[in-house]
Amino acid sequence: MFTHLLEKLPLSSQSQTSQNRKDGAIAQQLLKGTAAFWFVSVLIGQWLFFYYIMSFYGFSVITDNMEIWNRWEPLGSKPYEKGDTGGNLAFAFHTIGAGIIAFGGALQLFPQIRNKFPTFHKINGYVYLLTVLFLALSGFYLVWVRGNSPDVHSAIGTTINGFLILGFAFMALYCVKKRDIKHHRQWAMRLYLVSNAQWFLRVGTFGYLIGGSILSMNPGFGDLFFSLWTFGCYVLPLAALQLYFYAMGTRSAIVKYATCGALAGLTVFMITGLIGLTPFLQKIVNGEAISL
Repeated sequence: MFTHLLEKLPLSSQSQTSQNRKDGAIAQQLLKGTAAFWFVSVLIGQWLFFYYIMSFYGFSVITDNMEIWNRWEPLGSKPYEKGDTGGNLAFAFHTIGAGIIAFGGALQLFPQIRNKFPTFHKINGYVYLLTVLFLALSGFYLVWVRGNSPDVHSAIGTTINGFLILGFAFMALYCVKKRDIKHHRQWAMRLYLVSNAQWFLRVGTFGYLIGGSILSMNPGFGDLFFSLWTFGCYVLPLAALQLYFYAMGTRSAIVKYATCGALAGLTVFMITGLIGLTPFLQKIVNGEAISL
């Protein structure tokens, strides 16, 4: 019936409708490609981060050499405290948990793994949920009991992030129990972003410092950016994801193209930060002198 009605439209209207469909299809494919570009960039960065965590924190725990954590001291951070066995172990498991999330979390998002290895996807999902639960709870302890945050501002940002992790984990589990797979995947993607907020924090920091230097802005740690980025490291990725969900569901080619531009810009910013962060973390692993 739709075809019959379409045949009665003027040729110009039919041509316009056909062109709109073509533009929408092109925009849809471009949007998927841009999202894939972002995901691959994140995947590379996350697995490099996993290497750093396991080679630095993981190896130091195995060899009982946790004193090396204080290589961060020149930047005002002293994670290792002599005599605080419980606090040191909590910090160790928190960081190693972040590594597990960086590696295993991305595997949950591959549709090929979900479809071909559903049992692995299910088991890895439960391991992931337990890990993020521990990550959030240990984060609360490290911030408010041990006092690892540099200031109250950062502590509040980390705490909000922890509550988002718990909330999104609950929703992802709730939806899968209800067999609402569509919304389960959306909540799982949100959970992936907020549980990796500390990685986005570091990447964004270097992205700002490098980008600001290139633009002759003379960036410094007293800049407003860092106060905002304490929250922005999870708010901005969530906003970008929500924009992507909206663009995928709309027929507007303009919205899709605009979303592609926004995602591409964020990805370039992220890659810039990754280029600065990766060699910096390697210096930490090697025990070289560090500075920003």
